[in-house]
Amino acid sequence: MKFAIIETGGKQYRIEPGQSFRVEKLAEAKEGETVIFDKVLLTSEDGKIEIGTPYIEGATVECGFVGNGRAKKVTTIKYKQKSRYYKKRGHRQNFTEVKAETV
Repeated sequence: MKFAIIETGGKQYRIEPGQSFRVEKLAEAKEGETVIFDKVLLTSEDGKIEIGTPYIEGATVECGFVGNGRAKKVTTIKYKQKSRYYKKRGHRQNFTEVKAETV
C-alpha cells in the first residue's frame, strides 16, 4: 500500500494515489494545472516507511486541480439570558479540491 502524509494550510493529510481531497484554498491553482506539494512528512511504499525531519528532502506529491468551492455553512450563536443579547453569524470556508496523481 502506497501513501504519503503532507502538510498544507496548517493541516496534515494522508494521501493515496487517485484519492480526491479538499485543502485550504490555494490562490495560485488554476484550471488544468498540476499542484505540487513539497512538504511531505512521511511516505510509505510496500511497507517501507520514510519519515522526514520535519520534511523529506526531494519528495513531492503531484495532484491535479479539480476545482474551488465553498463548504456548507456553519452557524454560530452567542446568547446571554436576561440581557437581550443575541448574535447569530454564519461562515462558509473556501476550499480547493485536488486529486492525487503521483505519491
